[in-house]
Amino acid sequence: AGSRPEGGGGAGWARAAALVMRRAPVFAVLTTAGLVLLGLPFLGVKFGTADDRQLPVTASSRVVQDELRHAFPGDPGGGLTVLAEGEATPAQYAAFRERIGALDGVVRVDGPVTAAGGHAYFTVVPEGETVGAGAQRAVAELRAAPAPFDTSVTGQAAVLVDSKDALAERLPWAAAIIVVVTLLLVFLLTGSVLIPVQAVVLNALSLTAMFGAVVWVFQDGHLADLLGFTPTGDIETTLPVLMFCVAFGLSMDYGVFLLSRIKEEYDATGDHEHSVRFGLSRTGGLITAAAVILAVVMVAIGTSRVTNTKMLGLGVALAVLMDAMVVRSLLVPSVMKLTGRLTWWAPGPLRRFHDRFGISESDAPAPAREAVPAAEGEDAAAPEGRRETAPLRR
Repeated sequence: AGSRPEGGGGAGWARAAALVMRRAPVFAVLTTAGLVLLGLPFLGVKFGTADDRQLPVTASSRVVQDELRHAFPGDPGGGLTVLAEGEATPAQYAAFRERIGALDGVVRVDGPVTAAGGHAYFTVVPEGETVGAGAQRAVAELRAAPAPFDTSVTGQAAVLVDSKDALAERLPWAAAIIVVVTLLLVFLLTGSVLIPVQAVVLNALSLTAMFGAVVWVFQDGHLADLLGFTPTGDIETTLPVLMFCVAFGLSMDYGVFLLSRIKEEYDATGDHEHSVRFGLSRTGGLITAAAVILAVVMVAIGTSRVTNTKMLGLGVALAVLMDAMVVRSLLVPSVMKLTGRLTWWAPGPLRRFHDRFGISESDAPAPAREAVPAAEGEDAAAPEGRRETAPLRR
């Protein structure tokens, strides 16, 4: 079958894709550099936990906590509890209390409060914010303090320290699962080794603006007055993980829409550049409309007076718009132009695997493609366009 027309309602997208591909190196470099630059603030991220400052300044619980924060040394509501387990004498308890009271950053130690069975606990009030850097250091020092009995530490700062450790332990596994499954599914759709890698990398780039904005706005406090929130100097630990999963999944959905149209046209024509233009002309308007609708919904969520909900809504809205209007419109066509026909390369064993198990939306015949671009002078170096085809096996 010959090339299908790129006109109609998507003519503007086809012309834009043609322009981008004519200046592919410029668009690829400038777009990538811009996205990386927008993401740089995330290098200074500080993780914390939500507290009363998430609430409006008029909330009664917020008013009380603000007064405690500003009028008293240390935060009585942010005390750490040290549990002592094992038989001990009053003198040993007193010596331990004196030892932990001498630690840097400890304002006050109360206790011990004892119970039957050799259990007691001490309440330690660290200086500074409830879950600030000083409180987190105090957790580590309390856990390392020598004692004649077994000790363990809890409290808001201790929960934050343990939460960060738990996330750090499991996050690489979660990221690996996401990447491997994405690579496999995109390979089954396209039969290419390079396109799945491009999809993962470009989707990750589409999230840089979101993460950079989250730190610049919600951690550092820029635009705080305009958006109506109180910056705390840190970001809730689990929120970036949730935002990444939501935004990455949405951007991959849009990417699959585009790639399926490009692959369908390439199978029908064998013309790489035409297929990219055709794919954008058929999906550009659809993806943009879907992204705008979703962004409006997320911005509505972002009008919440609770800071974390505001951060989630506005951050995901920004990521969706950047993906649809920047990555899909500029970065995808420029990168696919630069990779050329190598975009569709796969080694023989993987190509046979795709022929048997691949995903296809169309019964159109697939062109007979070389495993790699033919060398100069070889008969296989046929011009792109209509060429001999072989049935697509599904």
